[in-house]
Amino acid sequence: MIRVLGKGLTAQAIKEEFEDVILYDDSDFNQYDKQSEDITVVSPGIPPFNEMVLNSNNIISDYDLLYNEMPFSIWISGTNGKTTTTQMCQHILKDKGSLCGGNIGTPISKLNKDSKIWILETSSFTFHYTQHAKPNLYLLLPISDDHVSWHGNFQEYEKAKLKPLSMMEEGEIAIIPEKYKDIKTLCHLITYKDSDDLCEKFNIDKTKVNFKEPFLLDALLALAAKKIIFDEVDYININTYKVDEHKVEEFKDKKNRVWIDDSKATNVDATINALVPYIEKKIHLILGGDDKGANLIPLFEYLKDLNVEIYTIGSNFERLNELSKKFSLNFHECKTLNIAVEKISQKLDSKGVGMLSPAAASLDQFSSYKQRGKEFKKLVYDLSLL
Repeated sequence: MIRVLGKGLTAQAIKEEFEDVILYDDSDFNQYDKQSEDITVVSPGIPPFNEMVLNSNNIISDYDLLYNEMPFSIWISGTNGKTTTTQMCQHILKDKGSLCGGNIGTPISKLNKDSKIWILETSSFTFHYTQHAKPNLYLLLPISDDHVSWHGNFQEYEKAKLKPLSMMEEGEIAIIPEKYKDIKTLCHLITYKDSDDLCEKFNIDKTKVNFKEPFLLDALLALAAKKIIFDEVDYININTYKVDEHKVEEFKDKKNRVWIDDSKATNVDATINALVPYIEKKIHLILGGDDKGANLIPLFEYLKDLNVEIYTIGSNFERLNELSKKFSLNFHECKTLNIAVEKISQKLDSKGVGMLSPAAASLDQFSSYKQRGKEFKKLVYDLSLL
């Protein structure tokens, strides 16, 4: 018997692939056997303080469940960029027989076990419940404040992201930020300070890579993965990769003014990274949404040195207003996206950019970051020429 907590995509995929599986969610708690010793797979979205989790034994992740059937696997994590890095890895490794899945796309129980490589975007939620599964190659992007309400504090979130290193063995490789160079692990560690450091360590010519930050780091990690496994630096294929919508996506309105849809920026670090290419311009920045209890001070410490005006929306607009006052930044209380776009349009000129990079999740006002981004672009495209 396999018990699975949750009834979403991960849970449904396990039920389809394994025999004798029972799915539970909070509505089934009155039928839940608290004394059961059956294996209990916890879906990634269910937090550790959930009553069923607290009353379960033999908790594992879906990675543990599939571990003995995994081919060579590359796991990718970090706070920002893991989806793009995963997609870039798949883009340049598909000719080597790779498949990607995990936190994006296909649940791992649905991936073909006969493929040569699995490339898995892996969340801190999955790591929390993983007991013994580990990657052969681990690519870790920088870790910054996120998912505090799920993990309880930043330290637990960071601990989850670093957890695979404690289980990896000799002959396996991890590429991680230099901050963690002293961590105890049996695997071979390669640490990096930034993109230039990665280029130097893997002998990659940055001028041959057609991406700028924040996507440059993602591309370099993907290139490093292929070089480690196949001793190739695949400039040709990496440069044919197209970045997803709503990630630092530039577009123009009817007056030829530049706007940036960065709705995917759901935390502070993502917004800071997105701002880097525009620090020489006047930035009209839309912030706000569900900030998940994150520490926003680092964002405002960064903003105070830029030529920026802030337009606050979402459930945390009052908090953003107060921080803007504290750091002496010009701000406009908008509450909703349509008002923010209208106010920016009244001020934006050819020397500036209008930017949605909210440093917050979208579910307080939208169904997803994608819907928020689409609405933003529609509002901009609908602006009058007058």
